[in-house]
Amino acid sequence: MMLTGMHVAIIGGDARQLEVIRKLVELDAKLSLVGFDQLAHHFTGVTKMSIEEVDFADLDAIILPVHGTTLDGKVNSVFSHEPIPFTEEMVQKTAKRCTVYSGISNSYLDELMKKTGRKYIQLFERDDVAIYNSIPTAEGTVMMVIQHTDFTIHGSRIAVLGLGRVGMTVARTFAALGAKVKVGARRSEHLARITEMGLEPFHLNDLEKEVRDIDVCVNTVPHLIVTASVIAKMPAHTLIIDLASKPGGTDFRYAEKRGVKAILAPGLPGVVAPKTAGQIIANVLAQLLYQDLQKRKENKQ
Repeated sequence: MMLTGMHVAIIGGDARQLEVIRKLVELDAKLSLVGFDQLAHHFTGVTKMSIEEVDFADLDAIILPVHGTTLDGKVNSVFSHEPIPFTEEMVQKTAKRCTVYSGISNSYLDELMKKTGRKYIQLFERDDVAIYNSIPTAEGTVMMVIQHTDFTIHGSRIAVLGLGRVGMTVARTFAALGAKVKVGARRSEHLARITEMGLEPFHLNDLEKEVRDIDVCVNTVPHLIVTASVIAKMPAHTLIIDLASKPGGTDFRYAEKRGVKAILAPGLPGVVAPKTAGQIIANVLAQLLYQDLQKRKENKQ
């Protein structure tokens, strides 16, 4: 699965992008790196440049960081002092075949991609990426529970809210460590799956009742679900860890007022295991770029 002949621009990012660079170099892609001027590591066959030097017309793909751009159209890089502009004008210069990749999106990026009509893929929307990422997320959650409590996970009562791709891995991980895990969900098939996993299911409508005896609450639901009235029913020592994307699903203001420790912890893979998180992104990107290359070859025939 080689990417010989593909020209890819990697614009900005963090330690995770180094794994992407490593993988694409290995697969013989031609790489232009923007926003990596302070990167000490030297990759052979890779050109560091400013955004003004990029030959957009020649690009097959543009890889943005996990967080995409800021709302005012800048790309951040931990390997550069300056944020990098990413504009409609730049994308318009690319060939129609050019695909833009990021982890997540925002209103600026959505609008820009709509105007330019280029293929746009958000990697974190994909099931495979989300399931792979749930592993470092669960490990990071275990780390945080250990750091912020004075009791063992074994024997503690933990409520996990939501049985999506992250909730399932988190619930299974805490159960394997000997915690008494109950899982809240709404869909009947999720409640059935929780039972099958040997865990205690409950309907999220009953959340206020179910939190009365817990030690830890792990939320994965991306809308306000751990409300003031839910927090009011929790024991004072309860630790809330919210894994949902910002702003989370917890009333943090009320938690603080009541003295309940609540932590918003999105993006744990990049924090606790940047190398693994980067390899997850790199492997999926390599597959997608290869599929693009194959399609192009077929169209030429």
